[in-house]
Amino acid sequence: MAKMREVTGSPLETKRNIVRRILQVASTYVLIALLLLIPSGSPMWPGAWFYMAIYLAVIIIGALVLPLDVISERGSIKKNVEKWDRLMSGLLIVSSLGTFPVAGLDHRFSWTPRLDSWLVACSGLMFLFGCLLNLWAMSANHFFSTSVRIQSERMQTVCDTGPYRFVRHPGYLGMIIYNVATPTLLGSLWALIPAMTTVVLFVLRTCLEDATLRRKLPGYEEYASRVGSRLLPGIW
Repeated sequence: MAKMREVTGSPLETKRNIVRRILQVASTYVLIALLLLIPSGSPMWPGAWFYMAIYLAVIIIGALVLPLDVISERGSIKKNVEKWDRLMSGLLIVSSLGTFPVAGLDHRFSWTPRLDSWLVACSGLMFLFGCLLNLWAMSANHFFSTSVRIQSERMQTVCDTGPYRFVRHPGYLGMIIYNVATPTLLGSLWALIPAMTTVVLFVLRTCLEDATLRRKLPGYEEYASRVGSRLLPGIW
C-alpha cells in the first residue's frame, strides 16, 4: 500500500516510466514462456513451469523492494546511451533469450539425458541467489539502468554501498550467476551454449562500462582504487 501511495504521488513522467516498465517486464515474462513451451511441443513441462514460478517470485520481490526511481529509470526512454552499448544490449537480448528455445527443443527431442534432481535443485538455488544479488544491487544503486549512460539529468553519483562495497559491478555478477544456472535448472546442457555466450558478453560489457565510468563519472576513479575488483572479489 505504501508503494502504491508513493506511485500515486509521483510526477506524471515517473508514472509513465513505471507503467512502461511494468509492460516491459510482463511482455518479457510472456515471451520467455512462449520461447520455452512452443519449441518444447507441449505445455506439460514441469521444469519450465518451475522456472517460471521462480521468475515470477523474483518479479514480485523486485516490485516490492526496488525504489521507484530505479523502476522509473529502467522504464524510461534513454538518452545519451553509449554507442557501443546499443549493439551490446542487442547482442545480450538475443543470447539470453536464445537459452529458452534451445532448452525447449532439448526437452522435446531429449538431447540431454535426464539430470539428477539434486543438480536441478542446486541450479534453482543458484538462480535465485543470482536474482537476489541483482535486486540487492538495484536497491543500493539508485542510478542502476538498463543502458550504459551517464545520468547527468539526475546528477548521477558513485554508489559504494550494499554489494558495491565488495565489487564494482555486482548487478552483472548476479546476472551472470542466474544465466549460468538457467540451463541446468531447465534440464538442458545444450542451452549452456547461448548461456555462456551471454556470460562472455556480460564480461565484455563490464570492461567497457567500467572504462566509461572511469572517464566520465566524477569520483569513480577514486572508488575503483578502493574497490579493486570488477566482478569477483580479489580475483578480477
